[in-house]
Amino acid sequence: MFLGDIHHTSFVMLGLIIVFAIVHSGGAALRGKAEKLIGPRAWRLIFALASIPSATILIGYFLAHRYDGIRLWNVHGITGVIPIVWILTAISFLFLYPATYNLLEIPAVIKPKVRLYGQGIIRISRHPQAIGQILWCLAHVLWIGSSFMVVTCIGLIAHHLFAIWHGDRRLKAKFGEEFEELKKNTSVIPFLAVLDGRQTLVIQEFLRPSQLGICIAIGVIWWSHRFISLGSSTFLNLFQ
Repeated sequence: MFLGDIHHTSFVMLGLIIVFAIVHSGGAALRGKAEKLIGPRAWRLIFALASIPSATILIGYFLAHRYDGIRLWNVHGITGVIPIVWILTAISFLFLYPATYNLLEIPAVIKPKVRLYGQGIIRISRHPQAIGQILWCLAHVLWIGSSFMVVTCIGLIAHHLFAIWHGDRRLKAKFGEEFEELKKNTSVIPFLAVLDGRQTLVIQEFLRPSQLGICIAIGVIWWSHRFISLGSSTFLNLFQ
């Protein structure tokens, strides 16, 4: 695959990912200073007003152009691929959206606060969102097989690998030895800390209403996939 063969929308998508990464990781980096200046609620609202539109545009553009560029492979007719894609996607959402924060902090209904978590999904991976994004990318690049999708996944995975380093750095700066202790007893790679004896799974921590909500969300997403083409067309019409 030569650079000239890549569809121009791949470069647009990469640019959108970079913008989102700057907004998201940059906002996280500024959080401490910004909260001291204007308070945690005001900063969370500003952060949300910047992050949500950039994420919405990113997702919409991806849906509209996911098959652009060169079709590098096509596994749609291979037996067993569809269950693999759906299982990987379902697992990715269990990592992407664990209830490790209070949902009411997102719109700043209650005061947002940085916390250390060592329970639930964190016992499996210290950075579940990054692992979830990587699993999502693997599932979708396998299914779609386009050069656009390859570029998208490279951008997303690169952002989340940076977020792992950046997140650990910020938590160490804020919590010091408390974070070092958490880091020593957890792993980024799923189940590594469990397998080498540093961590023990507590099943009760996963039996929460929030986990049921995630499972319901996965079912809704599976059902709503039939409307993706319609949504993609609407997005294209808005920007033409």
